[in-house]
Amino acid sequence: MPIWKLHGNGRTVEPGAVVRPDERLNWPATIAVGVQHVIAMFGATFLVPVLTGFPVSTTLLFSGIGTLLFLLITRNKLPSYLGSSFAFIAPVTAATASQGMGSALAGIVAVGLLLAAVGAIVQIAGLGWVDRLMPPVVAGAIVALIGFNLAPVAWSNFKLQPLPGTITLVAVILFSVLFRGFLGRVSIFLGVIVGYLATVLIQLSTGEQLIDFGAVADAAWIGLPTFQIADFGNPGTWSVIAMFLPVVLVLIAENVGHVRGVATMTGAEVNKQTGRALIADGAATTVAGFFGGSGTTTYGENIGVMAATRVYSTAAYWVAGTAAIVLSLSPKVGAVFNTIPAGVLGGVTTALYGLIGIIGIKIWVDNRVDFSRPVNQYTGAVALVIAIAGFTMQWGDFQLGAIVIGAAAALLIYHLGNAIARWRRTGADDGGPIPAVGQLGGDPQ
Repeated sequence: MPIWKLHGNGRTVEPGAVVRPDERLNWPATIAVGVQHVIAMFGATFLVPVLTGFPVSTTLLFSGIGTLLFLLITRNKLPSYLGSSFAFIAPVTAATASQGMGSALAGIVAVGLLLAAVGAIVQIAGLGWVDRLMPPVVAGAIVALIGFNLAPVAWSNFKLQPLPGTITLVAVILFSVLFRGFLGRVSIFLGVIVGYLATVLIQLSTGEQLIDFGAVADAAWIGLPTFQIADFGNPGTWSVIAMFLPVVLVLIAENVGHVRGVATMTGAEVNKQTGRALIADGAATTVAGFFGGSGTTTYGENIGVMAATRVYSTAAYWVAGTAAIVLSLSPKVGAVFNTIPAGVLGGVTTALYGLIGIIGIKIWVDNRVDFSRPVNQYTGAVALVIAIAGFTMQWGDFQLGAIVIGAAAALLIYHLGNAIARWRRTGADDGGPIPAVGQLGGDPQ
């Protein structure tokens, strides 16, 4: 059982100080902070399974289990909540449509195993090789193309119920600009609530059936989540795994950004946990994928809660992970979230998928990518058009989707183009360190 030192009097944070990972407030205060972390992660974590068709309760369960596993692997030195990663939405949607949920889960497992392997190498050799593989222009292109590739999915839901979709979208934007701090960080969650209530009112006033509450009434209050095993036996599984691999690069950037964010507030020694963080997220994603949950990532929303409270205690995350597990044991909770109407999903994803794209562009801006150099121009331009247009390549039963093609194009154009530019002395780009990015679809850091 983890042991924490009591910070100060246990009731308040000392002026100018933070509650470090190995410290805690008294247990009532620690539980209160842990509950805040649950609220902060909830809006994004439940939305991923709703959008991909995965069971909400199962995803919540493995989100909690993954968080506790993360704390164990990082030796209780790195505070983090592992929630559902938006980077998986596009490949999961495509894989489920073509080969079924079992194959999509196999893709999630493959990402988890590869991320854990990368973490092991980072723990031994450091991050330098990752910096060289994925400089800012490449990282920004890959993050952006994952978001923009999903634009047709947002429209397909929005057009089914334009009025609820519009109300939801407006609410998300208003909450994000009206409020600072915690309320601003959960604007997506609040927008869904507003859109849902508006849809209920529209249904009551018009009599149009927009939400079916039958499943909610039939669901039990207490029960185990639904489990499904990853399907590696389906021959089509191996044709869809390739489209998941670019997600590894995104998860690396997210985890590195999370570690750097915590280190800024608690001490540089936290950076030594980078490799373990990647291993831990990989392990949590692998476990979730094997049994029917969504892939995980470290959450920027919870970084925001820590910054606001100045409480970086891992004890609060043990509370949050345990609370998520308890919450997952209510099928009725999952049934409620499965009633979210298409228009509300369309409205929130119009903002959400665009935000993922903008985070990629922000990487370019923050790192001052020089787009006067042709190698940088074509790295970004070709990758984004491939993603937005939805390019595919197929050989028999084996198909590559737009995300893997776009990511491969970004990597090949940058590295081969740079090799030629150095040879011909026509203006190569030396890249830079891997950028620290916020959790996709959450609160960008």
